[in-house]
Amino acid sequence: MGYTEFTEEQLMLRDMVREFAKNEIEPLAAEIDETCEYPMQNIKKMAELGLLGIPFPEEYGGAGMDSVSLALALEEIAKACGSTCLSIAAHISLCATPIYLFGSEAQKQKYLRPLAQGELLGSFCLTEPGSGSDSGAMTTTAKLDGDHYALNGSKMYVTNAGVADTFVVFAKTRPDAGIKGVSAFIVEKNFDGVSVGRKEDKLGVRASDTRPVSFDNCRVPKENLLGEENQGFPQALATLDGGRIGIGAMAVGLAQAAMEKAAAYSKERQAFGRYIGDFQAIKWMLADMATEIHASRLMVHHAARLRDHGEPYKKEAAMAKLYASEAAMRATKNAIQVFGGYGFTRDYPVERYWRDAKLTVIGEGTSEVQRLVISREILSELT
Repeated sequence: MGYTEFTEEQLMLRDMVREFAKNEIEPLAAEIDETCEYPMQNIKKMAELGLLGIPFPEEYGGAGMDSVSLALALEEIAKACGSTCLSIAAHISLCATPIYLFGSEAQKQKYLRPLAQGELLGSFCLTEPGSGSDSGAMTTTAKLDGDHYALNGSKMYVTNAGVADTFVVFAKTRPDAGIKGVSAFIVEKNFDGVSVGRKEDKLGVRASDTRPVSFDNCRVPKENLLGEENQGFPQALATLDGGRIGIGAMAVGLAQAAMEKAAAYSKERQAFGRYIGDFQAIKWMLADMATEIHASRLMVHHAARLRDHGEPYKKEAAMAKLYASEAAMRATKNAIQVFGGYGFTRDYPVERYWRDAKLTVIGEGTSEVQRLVISREILSELT
């Protein structure tokens, strides 16, 4: 199989998601961006299609596919609606995936199976008011008390928080040990002591449900410890490595949508007696968009293939996410420029693409954090 080729199964998935996104997701995108309404109906439809369990084995309720398949699907969903894409990406990459990677067989049967089938929705609780990029500075604690842990603290910017049934939560089990004292837990929304706050009013991806989550002496059963105690920080980093491939795919989809809308508009809009697509300034914008989108897509798929083959991919995932997200910001900005004044209004979708793309340079690690990850990997390879 050539580097840029896909299997028949992958292409069938991509085409199916593309059709679903065009017919079911895109028609609602502007409305739910305006109302901030979570697209639950479409999420349920995607669950029925098996899209919430794409990369997980069939024995756990998944579709038995791979990371490349997930990237293809997320790109198509993002082209239609960034909010819907983010909701799905967080559910799969940030909640279900760490349970698959680090959970016990009992945890996989109890939580991963219904997550993969869309019977449960999931969230990832890492960021806190005082610890964003510096996640090792978290203050949430979990103290073993008999056969339960007492979980106390607050998380913020939790995607899917208002609709999730299952949370993967990171807390200090050894507060004096820094990042070596972090553990991960599977927490159910109906556990005593769990409270979900007000939905955030965001710049972009406005229909995705983002809220703070607090834990007040929440009693978490000992068997809900995810993996080993005090191994939560490496688990979080590994989870984010995979999540960056998904955010990169989301960025590619948003950039592709912006380019397609800008190109179509340039063939309709006239100025000075000519279609604006005939002007060199517009042609060069479109050429730059297309080139950077192509490069971004190849980088995302390369990172996904490395992951699927069990090869190291931390650096490549960070590079893909960094480049694709910043390329998406440029593509969506220039799409607005092609539309001119119309692009600044909500009558056209390009301003929404720009607002949604801004999330991709922040979520799953900011661009600055990606540069740190990449540089560390480069320097470690030289030692």
